[in-house]
Amino acid sequence: MTTEAANLLVGASTDFLRNFSPFNRMEAEALAFLAERAVLAFHARGSDILTPEMGVPRHFYIVQRGKVQARQTGSTAVTEYASLNLGPGECFPIGAISARRPSTNAYVAVEDSFCFQITADDFLHLMQLSPVFHLFCTQYIASLLNQSRQQLQTTFAQRAAEQQTMTTTLGKLINKDPVYVTADTQTRTALERMNELRLGCIVVVDNDRRPVGVVTQSDLLPRVILAGFDLTRPIGELMTANPHQLPATASAYDAALEMATHGVRHLLVVDSDSILKGVVSERDLFSLQRISLRQIRAGIENAADIEALQRASKDIRQLALNLIAQGIGAEQLTQFISALNDALTRRIIVLAREQHDLLGIDFGWLAFGSEGRHEQTLSTDQDNGIVFRVADGNPVDGARRRLLAFAKTVNDDLAACGFPLCKGNIMASNPELCLTLEEWKSRFGDWIREPDPQALLNASIFFDFRVLYGNERFGDQLRTWLNKAAKGNTTFLRMMAANALKVLPPLGRIRDFVLEDDGTVDLKKSGARLFVDVARIIALRTGVESSSTVQRLRQAGTKTGITTEETAAIVDGFNFIQLLRLRSQHLETEHDAADDNRINPESLNELDRRILKEAFRQARKLQLRLKLDYQL
Repeated sequence: MTTEAANLLVGASTDFLRNFSPFNRMEAEALAFLAERAVLAFHARGSDILTPEMGVPRHFYIVQRGKVQARQTGSTAVTEYASLNLGPGECFPIGAISARRPSTNAYVAVEDSFCFQITADDFLHLMQLSPVFHLFCTQYIASLLNQSRQQLQTTFAQRAAEQQTMTTTLGKLINKDPVYVTADTQTRTALERMNELRLGCIVVVDNDRRPVGVVTQSDLLPRVILAGFDLTRPIGELMTANPHQLPATASAYDAALEMATHGVRHLLVVDSDSILKGVVSERDLFSLQRISLRQIRAGIENAADIEALQRASKDIRQLALNLIAQGIGAEQLTQFISALNDALTRRIIVLAREQHDLLGIDFGWLAFGSEGRHEQTLSTDQDNGIVFRVADGNPVDGARRRLLAFAKTVNDDLAACGFPLCKGNIMASNPELCLTLEEWKSRFGDWIREPDPQALLNASIFFDFRVLYGNERFGDQLRTWLNKAAKGNTTFLRMMAANALKVLPPLGRIRDFVLEDDGTVDLKKSGARLFVDVARIIALRTGVESSSTVQRLRQAGTKTGITTEETAAIVDGFNFIQLLRLRSQHLETEHDAADDNRINPESLNELDRRILKEAFRQARKLQLRLKLDYQL
């Protein structure tokens, strides 16, 4: 081959590779190395490209044209669990060639295909030559997700240029030295300093400048003026101890979530040694958002009627959409939405309590489903209930009647604020869901002992719960009891597993995705649900108390032998599906609209289609683990 012809081939190879990740981001030297050594080989339909019997792989392959199917060894049939398809730009076998071991899959050309191949030695050298390629091979889905977030942020580049984003670290937001006093400072001296410098708060530190407390302007009226506090006494007697604080490496989003969750307006920023670096207030976050957190919190906390809360509900959605535009991750976003929706619901409950006589009733308002998991998106209906207890001697039925009337008000007010009444009547105003703690235990126990289809459906909804308002001890007691009862009933868990495996990831044998009749994929029923169902089962089996899907996977993973790397990939897959759901839900969309969670994969860019396919593969791997655990 002439030099000119060779250069043309290298140029053509380079042009092709630049269309796909990670090659489009590789260093010029590394990409040139790959293109110069890549050989294009033809593989006829039905031919084996790589099998376990061939031993340690001698080549690394990149599909250039056609389709290659990866089949698990030991499978006698091609099933949804045993195979996956690779198209142009995808490569194999990353794990086997990196570890210098035989592949666990057989790679077969399902149609006439061309693949670039480089030798194993060249692959390992490329790993050393290119940090981008090394990251891709070791953290495959995480690397793709990071690119997707970057791509999304690029789409909103103009907005990002106009303002800092919520991904800004707190250290960068601090532009002046902190003002602080020690605990033995006279209160008058500390307050005079606050007034002189026009501070909203002053920090109290120990001798090593580590925060031990804080005093804010809002503390002055109840603690000083009304209480007649002696200003000659030390500030340590007045301060709020154990103030909320975050490391300087935390993001503005982390601060916003902390403020939203705990209803505070100031956060202390500390370095790695817990030494005070500065204070971040809600005001500091205002410039990062078109709708401020303080406006929403103030709107909720000061709302005197449902009309005010309706405005706050719309603001929550707008703020969430702004954060999506700034590239905030799905896990943080859903927590953020849940935290603000929690505050909204609590205010509705407080207003409703003023209209009803609940004296003598100790109760907790239960959130079920996505709200119970802290995983609300911009589209959700109501799933709630009540757990209660009455004083000895008081009639339970009388208390229940009062609670049901109260719950009806809350459910109607939530509906007025954009959270539709549940079509399945999974609401606290349903007498079947307004129960004492013992009644809830009995109900859960019935489902575990006799797991018929309806019981399994109920478990998939009601076992994801938390107390959103009221006595949280009821939720802790119910969770402890449930974990003990479920863990000891392998028949119930096996039937839960069988039920979870009825819905499979929409991955096609020929095409990339299996689409429904309207040409879409339901990201809730055929995506997020796959992760949620398996996480619930392994959490029950291992006694994990968290109701969050991500936390269940992380905590139960270490107990079930799933490596940290595997868990991270699974979590990334779940989070990407959640992010796509959020991105498909618009401000004008009504909560729980029929097409809220549907997406046409063809409408996605090449990178997002590729990540979605990988996310579904992670769901399939998770289901396969469940299938093997219970021999289903």
